[in-house]
Amino acid sequence: MKVIITGATGMIGKGVLLECLDHEAINEVLAFGRSPVGITHHKLKEILHQDFSDFTSMKESLVGYDACYYCLGISAAGLKEDQYRKITYEYTMALAEVLYKNNPEMTFIFVSGQGSDSSETSSMMWARVKGKAENDILQMGFRQAFMFRPGVLLPLRGIKSRTKGYQFMYDYFMWLVKAVKILVPNYVVSTTQIGLAMIQATVGGYEKDIINPKDMIALAKR
Repeated sequence: MKVIITGATGMIGKGVLLECLDHEAINEVLAFGRSPVGITHHKLKEILHQDFSDFTSMKESLVGYDACYYCLGISAAGLKEDQYRKITYEYTMALAEVLYKNNPEMTFIFVSGQGSDSSETSSMMWARVKGKAENDILQMGFRQAFMFRPGVLLPLRGIKSRTKGYQFMYDYFMWLVKAVKILVPNYVVSTTQIGLAMIQATVGGYEKDIINPKDMIALAKR
């Protein structure tokens, strides 16, 4: 199986990348973004691409893939709606459209978030934008499409957040995240579980297209 990963330098994307490189069902991983992932592996190919609003120049490099794990994302904090929409919705759809033309039988997995609004009417800007991205991907026509909505994240395998505020929380309050994982196991999902869940959903499908932490944990155990 050949997969594409975006956002592989981020916390979720890095976790997904590591699980894909380790998994026997995957023989090639294409990671692309604005900066290198900093890993060397015989399965890994990298493409550096700066303009995420236009993928026409690399469309020939995106043929023949079985899945795309879209992990690129940004916090809405401090952003106006048009700025957040450009990164969260427009960038996503630009890639999804090219991939659908080249690989209509592929599985497309979009990392969304808890609270994303499928009705697109929420008073929270980010929830509306995420909800629209989810809806439009699901309606595009891919053989399979799943919207992953992780809750509290538990980074494993030495993964760090690139967002200083989040990493500060993990540095000083990891004990609390681990405690919540024990007390409310279906609320916290690890980066390893997310990666494994994506692979298992691709290989074996799933009865839901909105994937919450409980679903990710179940998929990861397959």
